[in-house]
Amino acid sequence: MIEEMRLRGLGVIAEATLPLGPGFTAITGETGAGKTMVVTGLGLLLGQRADSSVVRAGSGHAAVDGVWTVPARGPVAARVEEAGGEVEPLDDDRAELFLGRTVTSEGRSRASVGGRSAPAGVLADVADHLVVVHGQSDQLRLRSASAQRDALDRFGGEPVSDALGVYREAFHRHRAVDDELRALLESRDVRAREADDLRSAVAEIEKADPQPGEDVELAARAERLANAEELRRAAAAAHDALSSDLDVPDAATLVAEARQALERVDDPALRPNADELADIGYRIVDAATALSAYLADLDEAGPRELEQVEERRAVLGALVRRHGSVDDALAFLATGSARLMELDDDGERVARLSAERDRAASDLDAAAAVLSSARKDAAERLGRAVTAEVRALAMPDALVRVDVGETSASASGRDEVTFLLAAHPGAEPRPVARGASGGELSRVMLAIEVVIAGTDPVPTFVFDEVDAGIGGAAAIEVGRRLAMLARSAQVIAVTHLAQVAAFAGNHLTVEKASDGSVTASSVRRLTGRDREAEMARLLSGMPDSDAALTHARELLELGAATAASPLPADRIEARDADS
Repeated sequence: MIEEMRLRGLGVIAEATLPLGPGFTAITGETGAGKTMVVTGLGLLLGQRADSSVVRAGSGHAAVDGVWTVPARGPVAARVEEAGGEVEPLDDDRAELFLGRTVTSEGRSRASVGGRSAPAGVLADVADHLVVVHGQSDQLRLRSASAQRDALDRFGGEPVSDALGVYREAFHRHRAVDDELRALLESRDVRAREADDLRSAVAEIEKADPQPGEDVELAARAERLANAEELRRAAAAAHDALSSDLDVPDAATLVAEARQALERVDDPALRPNADELADIGYRIVDAATALSAYLADLDEAGPRELEQVEERRAVLGALVRRHGSVDDALAFLATGSARLMELDDDGERVARLSAERDRAASDLDAAAAVLSSARKDAAERLGRAVTAEVRALAMPDALVRVDVGETSASASGRDEVTFLLAAHPGAEPRPVARGASGGELSRVMLAIEVVIAGTDPVPTFVFDEVDAGIGGAAAIEVGRRLAMLARSAQVIAVTHLAQVAAFAGNHLTVEKASDGSVTASSVRRLTGRDREAEMARLLSGMPDSDAALTHARELLELGAATAASPLPADRIEARDADS
């Protein structure tokens, strides 16, 4: 719950501290005093959008700080620690959490969670577990089908939430399979053309049967064959110079003669030279033999081999132009063949996905049926409970019915939930979205929250003028119901009705003072005669009126008696079930 909230530079409020705490807190004040700024400040702490217009004129920034008591362990503490903040332990079960938000006059916003700076989104995450806020806009929101469905699901508890979880899993599975199948069918022609192109390219490569590096080897071979005559003359000249059949001295003969000359003399100093000349002679013979083989190969190749090499190079050239190189063509052959197998499997894949989609659709139908059944059961119970609450809110003949109809499938199910209200005897129940007045809608909304609090408790409820459009006996019953709700949750209500404020255990007033040009508001806790005077002002506009003061005391006595009375049996059962 919220223990305390401090506001600085927010709207007309220069500085104020709101002592809140458990139970029912009523916030009253004159029109324009800044009651709405209290809800605005709370909204900033809950991560709502920051607006520079909330900054007090002349102030550089607005600041809101809040102190919460939260469970020492649970989703709130876990989210705070995840954001780098800390909760301060109070005992084994409870901890203190500090939240803060500042907004500059330029519109920049900064948030702090557990003593550490954090994005405003973290405040919103924490708020989901802490507070439910109801204002005029929330009454309008109750007119939407999704809000009515959400209210029913909250009331339905585990049976509905479990069925909804199973349904959503089935829904997302069906959608994923259906999207995959649809995409496959829509791209079938494109994929067929891709398969034809791949098949042609793969066939071309397979027919050519290129070998790694073959194009480089053929280029060298072609160049050699194209210059065969010049190569033959060079090789023949080199061969003749080394070893010739002609009557001219060649290198082999000259080296042999030099070796023999040295060997004829018996001088140890010349022996190494003779050995070296012998080795040179052997190497000359090897070189001459190699040149003879080269010349023989040239003679055998001739023009026909050059023609064959060029034909092969032409085949490989087509692959190189398409793929970049022979090696790239071989890589494409591997990847293209795998892709072609995948594309050729389209028919079987369509059949598999169609069967899988049928199974997913069957699972979705079954899950939707279970969810609808759980919602219809909850709807019957919710209608009865809300009717009882609404009748206690000065609508003695009202009837509330919750209908669950069928609509198109979404992630939330196939159910259209409609709250119907018959405000008078004999009236045909009509959707609250069209047939309820503002005052009736306020009471229906409050009745729903009172009922749902028994099955889905929320730590704190904030009501911003939930009593708009009502008065008299209806207002008294609204106050009584807020007090009843405060027995299981913290309730904070901004109100302009004494009949509502009388039931609060904590009464705060927002007061304004003016020096003629600047208005500043502050917050004060009311007790004793000060509270009686505020109640009299709310009743008649005259805080000193004896008649109004007498009426105010009567209302306060009624509120005190309600607070001291035992909890009704149905509320005791709901509270015990929660615990």
